[in-house]
Amino acid sequence: MPLRNSPSPPPAGIDPQDKRRPSRGRLADGSANPIDAHVGTRLRLRRTLLGMSQDSLGMAIGMTFQQVQKYERGANRISASRLFDLSRTLDVPISYFFEGLSDAAQAASPAAVIKGSAPASVDDQGRSPMAKRETLELVRAYYRISDPKVRDQVYALAKALASS
Repeated sequence: MPLRNSPSPPPAGIDPQDKRRPSRGRLADGSANPIDAHVGTRLRLRRTLLGMSQDSLGMAIGMTFQQVQKYERGANRISASRLFDLSRTLDVPISYFFEGLSDAAQAASPAAVIKGSAPASVDDQGRSPMAKRETLELVRAYYRISDPKVRDQVYALAKALASS
């Protein structure tokens, strides 16, 4: 009969002899959690599409532009309350920040790694097209076209060129 106060065995993938501090969401190599990086990329995308500076976003929700930079790089994690404030300020639902989250990013999250369901790291060399400056500039230019008919024609042209 097991003792009532005996500790449960550690989860798979956890070494009970390892005395290092918990990862606080970082990968084993110390790099940012890919989910935090994705949320940061989406934050940067939306802020840029609105033509908002890091400083003005920071002022709108009571923090410095340096903190916004850290969020956008995924260096600092965004709390639930801060994510709520950001979604309101940027006029998007909270789910916006998680749209397009890759299976690889989900699998590399420390919780998934601890369960043994994913590799310890993800190749971050292939950036999402949504994170590229070229994409941001293209989308901003597209939305600056004031005539809806012209905008529709540009959209149709881009689709036609992409399929050829």
